[in-house]
Amino acid sequence: MTSSPTAPIDVPFDGPAARSTDLSSPGFSSSLSADEFKALFRGHPGGVAVITADAGNGPVALTATSVSSVSAEPPLLIFSVSSQSSSAAVLVAAETVVVHLLDAHDLDLARLGATSGVDRFDGSRPWSRLVTGEPVYHDVRAWVRCAIIERMDAGGSTVFAAHALQSQLERDVDAGAHGDALVYHNRTWHRLGDHSRIS
Repeated sequence: MTSSPTAPIDVPFDGPAARSTDLSSPGFSSSLSADEFKALFRGHPGGVAVITADAGNGPVALTATSVSSVSAEPPLLIFSVSSQSSSAAVLVAAETVVVHLLDAHDLDLARLGATSGVDRFDGSRPWSRLVTGEPVYHDVRAWVRCAIIERMDAGGSTVFAAHALQSQLERDVDAGAHGDALVYHNRTWHRLGDHSRIS
């Protein structure tokens, strides 16, 4: 039996990870403070992406460092969005999104998606719509159009699982090469290069 590429995919979850955890149980009687948790992740760098969507009332975009690949077969990725983001409601309602995977040449777009209170589609950064309607920025390292297959509330964020449907790769990276990767680390943008290679 074959399915449409936009149909949800049943991803089986079994074992201990499938059980919900009661954080009020005795085993979780203490918890890190928000400041302690932030301090942990300030030193943990993340790749940079911009996610766009349109649920019918106009396009939205935001910068995210939470994008991760999950599986190649089927091609799945995840990302999370804070409920405080002005784009959150649209992303929760959208059936599809475009995830733009950036490098250092896309720093202006990363900054645009991270700036509050601006029109991210005012034409200062060229964009258009795919034939399927999603907003896509031009000349980025790569983008992937995805169908949202799962949403999960987690604290003050929503975690999205998405199935990759279509992509475009403008600047490929050879195996072992740095590819001018854009990284966010300790509240600062960084470009990976030969100077940052340690082995």
